[in-house]
Formats: sequence, C-alpha cells, structure tokens
Amino acid sequence: MARLTPKILNLSDGEREQLQQLLNRHNTPQQIALRAKIILMASVGQNHRQIARNLDINRQTVRLWRNRWWESEGKELPIVQRLQDSERVGARPKFSMEQVIELFALACSHPVDYGRPISHWTARELADEIIKQGMIQSISIRHVGRLLEEAELKPHALSLLVNPPLKTKNLTQKWKILLVYTSAQLSII
Repeated sequence: MARLTPKILNLSDGEREQLQQLLNRHNTPQQIALRAKIILMASVGQNHRQIARNLDINRQTVRLWRNRWWESEGKELPIVQRLQDSERVGARPKFSMEQVIELFALACSHPVDYGRPISHWTARELADEIIKQGMIQSISIRHVGRLLEEAELKPHALSLLVNPPLKTKNLTQKWKILLVYTSAQLSII
C-alpha cells in the first residue's frame, strides 16, 4: 500500500529568511525555534517521520505545525504569530458584569442601610448580603475579596468611594463603571 507523502511547503524567500533569523536569535523561545525548524525542514521536502526523527519529537507535533502553517497561509500574519500557540478558551465567567457591578454598588453603600450593625463592609458581610438579596446564588468570601481588590475598591474607605478624588486618569474600567453607577444612584436619592 502506497504511503501518502505530505505536501512540500513552498516558502517565499522572505519567509525563509525570517524563519532563519528566528533560529539565529538567542532570545527566541525554544518552542518557536522548534516550530521554525519544523517548517524549514518541511519546506525542503522532508516528511513527518524524517523531521520527527531529526528533531527527536513526536510525528503528531510535526503534522500539527505543518497543518497550522498551511491553515495560516493566506492570512497576513507575521511569521512569529503563525508559530504561536492558538488561544485557549477558559471557563466561562460565573458572574455577569451586572452582578459584579451590583456587588460594587453594595460595597459603596453604608451597611446600616441594609440592617447591618457594622461600620464598614467586610468580604464576608458583602457575600452574605448579596446572597441574601438574591443577586447571586452563591459566592465565596475570597472571591468577593478578589473582585474588590481587582477593582481597587476599599469598602472600609467609604468616603473615598462616594467622593472619589479628582484624579481619574489611572482608574480601571470597572472603577469607572462603578463611579457612573454610584453617581446615578446618588442622583436618584
């Protein structure tokens, strides 16, 4: 039975030169250099088995990168980007942006308004209150703390949250959303 040989990659002189430059650089990551070697070897007619044997890697790795090179052929991507890993999707966020903003708005309000006999919110108190109000079914105390920390919110400094300093140049996007949300709530009252 005849074996099918993979197609030879036809590299332009510019592509070949850029791949060789990647190999010659001392700061090229090893994964990128290996992929560049695979593509260069495939362009001179070596099959998957020969390349895998020469580079001491798995044949599936050679096949994967040869196929990815073919798939990115028509796209106007830089050589380095063509040799990068594809993006991986992570787990979907458990909470919507609206739920997170509701948590931030709660953190900006006084605990006394919600019948809490405390002077300022803690992550535990915020988690309890947001679950009690039915905004979120369950959330860990640590996750509440991470969300507040990420947004640079400090419920114990409530006066700074309600009356933020005028310097808004370095604020994060969530903080800006929170400011709009809180100012809208304050104008309603």
